[in-house]
Amino acid sequence: MAVMTYREALTSALREELARDDRVFLMGEEVAQYNGAYKVSKGLLDEFGPRRIVDTPITELGFAGVGVGAAMVGLRPVVEFMTWNFALLALDEVVNAAAKMLYMSGGQYKMPMVFRGPNGSALQLGAQHSQAWESWLAHIPGLKVLTPGTPADAKGLLKSAIRDDNPVVFLEGEMLYNTKGEVPEEDYLIRIGKADLKREGEHCTIVTHGKMVLVAMQVADALAKDDISIEVVDLRTIRPMDVEAIAQSVQKTNRAVVLEEGWEICGVGAQVVDFIQRECFDDLDAPVIRVHQEDVPMPYAKNLEKAAKPDAAKTIAAVRKVMYLD
Repeated sequence: MAVMTYREALTSALREELARDDRVFLMGEEVAQYNGAYKVSKGLLDEFGPRRIVDTPITELGFAGVGVGAAMVGLRPVVEFMTWNFALLALDEVVNAAAKMLYMSGGQYKMPMVFRGPNGSALQLGAQHSQAWESWLAHIPGLKVLTPGTPADAKGLLKSAIRDDNPVVFLEGEMLYNTKGEVPEEDYLIRIGKADLKREGEHCTIVTHGKMVLVAMQVADALAKDDISIEVVDLRTIRPMDVEAIAQSVQKTNRAVVLEEGWEICGVGAQVVDFIQRECFDDLDAPVIRVHQEDVPMPYAKNLEKAAKPDAAKTIAAVRKVMYLD
């Protein structure tokens, strides 16, 4: 395996799919001449030219709509949003066009397209640029919602998303681009809708996704020093969700903590807990606890931003609570 950054894994996936299928093209703000705001498209303009790596005006609604039209006539666009916070301006195309076109056309129009870009908070970007979008978008029938947390998952899931005939929302962790991990060197795909057991454990399950996978692994390492064995289930895909993987883990450990980056109300964790209490109630030895962002717009001040975010300390406290250790 090769060791590469999350950013490099995404670039590799784009390069391979652009080379494999000439219907694939990338469009978005600064993706060509500038190599992408986060350098994910670095070098692709030189390799594939301006007809396939397309710089757009600053008009999310406009170029998202161009992507929808391109998908309707048989191309496979990858639409990059500089941040999913800017994609708010394009939600009509994502929600009312892409997500509904197959259904409303009676199956006449497939929508093979990917909407991708950084999601969630970074460091002191303020309330308007720090939102986690997965629960908003997973609410919409017709969309698939992916949240890779490692370089290997980023590459395998992006390749699968590009080859899928449905609109796929691909949420990249803004703080993950420089993280490194092993990535298979051969051509590989990761099945959409399949969770990954990132760590086996005995005493408690942490169900998580996206950048919180790294936090869950830190928690598992820390608690191992106290002989507490944590199992980490990485959903990877929010819609469709691999509920079988959740059930198998909870039935094994009998306790669960759900860790997510977003807000509490109507969050991804609420969906996970709903499933656990309906299908795994008799397996539980303690109520499920959720760890999430505080119910406020993200503060700008560094100390307040840190206090608002879910982190390892809050997750450790939740695990200890479900194990009746405190």
